[in-house]
Amino acid sequence: MPRSDRSPSDQRLITTVARRYYLDDESKVQIASDLGISRFKVARLLDEARATGVVRIEIAPEAGSDEARGDRLASALGLTRAVVVDLSLVGSRGEAADPRARRRELGRVAAHVLHQAIGPQDVLGLPSSRTVAAMMPELRDLPRVPVVQLSGALALDSDEVTSVDVVRDAARVSGGPAHQFYAPLVATDRASARMLRRQPSIADTFAKIPEVTVAVVGVGAWAPGESTLYALATDAEHRALSRAGAVGEISGAFFDADGAAVHAGIADRVISVGTDQLRAIPDVIGIALGPARTEVVRAAAGAGLVDSLVCDVELADALLDGAGEPTG
Repeated sequence: MPRSDRSPSDQRLITTVARRYYLDDESKVQIASDLGISRFKVARLLDEARATGVVRIEIAPEAGSDEARGDRLASALGLTRAVVVDLSLVGSRGEAADPRARRRELGRVAAHVLHQAIGPQDVLGLPSSRTVAAMMPELRDLPRVPVVQLSGALALDSDEVTSVDVVRDAARVSGGPAHQFYAPLVATDRASARMLRRQPSIADTFAKIPEVTVAVVGVGAWAPGESTLYALATDAEHRALSRAGAVGEISGAFFDADGAAVHAGIADRVISVGTDQLRAIPDVIGIALGPARTEVVRAAAGAGLVDSLVCDVELADALLDGAGEPTG
């Protein structure tokens, strides 16, 4: 309905809902409760506020990102988009060396990328990943989309956010259904992994993975400190993965320098999405930090395991240098 056709009371309600949601940062649930209307009516009023010009949304470049570098990187790697973040000012009070602070900043930017990428027709997939977990506090608004868990849970610290938490929190933001399960990312042995994959809750959730259209994942190199799984593998599993040529993993899906799946060592114990399933998702947003991940990011991009990339300047320059592109 055009804005001029609205009664003054209806127009005031639209304006009130829009102000409280966009300026006061109140949730749809809170607004609905206070005003005595349904959350779905709040969503419709917000849609109308945008459609009639009460609210005008402008997508600005991500703060701290280098657009020119990102464009060159996307072109060099054949990606849909690449966002390069300058982390030099992160933790200016002696916190710069803290990887948690750097992950938080990449997560902030990744949240903006996700907001731009996802629409009401999409299905969101999220795995166990520290960088993905760092994105969650920055999610303010998502369309009402289903959220699918892509991997089992891994918590190395008592306060670590797991894939179960990530999916639950994202679904809470979107208001859509959460398809999740309770299982570890790494089973004790191959037989236990096979048994777990047959559990109804896990099988039912994994059956939803072909419906996922947008996913956000962390990209880990297979090296100490570069993958949360590295320390969990036995010496024999490290040798097996080395012989198989593994360079890295995405949520427990291992692959070599050509992006081909690697099924060896700890990979046989992982409860997670596979490389073929990742490749079938239309938009996989990868988050990667540091030049040590150059080879694995190049392999993932070349094999179509990631379609978009959020990374830091040092990693971007290493990737561009390897592609023969200028880095300045």
